[in-house]
Amino acid sequence: MTTLAIYAGTFDPFTFGHLDIARRAHRLFPRLVIAVTTNPEKSALFSLQERQQIIRDATRGMRGISIDSLDGLLVGYVRRKGADVVIRGIRALSDFEYEFQMALMNRKLSEEFETVFLMPHEKYSYLSSRLVKEIALLGGDVSAFVTPMAKKMLKERAAIKGAGGPRRRS
Repeated sequence: MTTLAIYAGTFDPFTFGHLDIARRAHRLFPRLVIAVTTNPEKSALFSLQERQQIIRDATRGMRGISIDSLDGLLVGYVRRKGADVVIRGIRALSDFEYEFQMALMNRKLSEEFETVFLMPHEKYSYLSSRLVKEIALLGGDVSAFVTPMAKKMLKERAAIKGAGGPRRRS
C-alpha cells in the first residue's frame, strides 16, 4: 500500500505556489489529499466549495489527488484518513518558524505521522494568497499567480466588493 499524504491549507485562493507544492508532494507521494480548511483567524474571500472548485480545476488530470474539506484539528483528520504524512510548504524563514512549531505540536498530539516540509520553486517564494487577493481586489492582474479559473473568480469577487476594492489609508 502506498503512503497517503495530506496537504492542508485554507487555499484562499489556491495559487501557482500551492500547485507547485502539490506537484512536488505528488511526485513523492502518489496518493495525495488536498484538504481545504477553515481558519477562524482568517476571513475567507471564497467559500469552501469555491476553493475546492479552484483546486479541482488546477489539479485536473493529476491521478491520485483528491480534494476534501477539513474542519477541526489536523491530527484528527490525519487519523481518520489513515495518512502517514502531512505536507507543509515553506517559502521563507518566517514560514519555517511557524510550521516547525506546528509540526512539533502535532507530533506531541500524535506520533502516527510525519510532517514533510517542501519548498516551492524560487519563482513562487514570494507568493501568498493574501497578496494575490489584495492585488485582485485593487484591480491588478493576477494572471502570473493563479489559474484562469481563479483569476476569473477573483475578478468577479472584486466587482462584487466594489470598484477598486477596499481603500487604503494614507
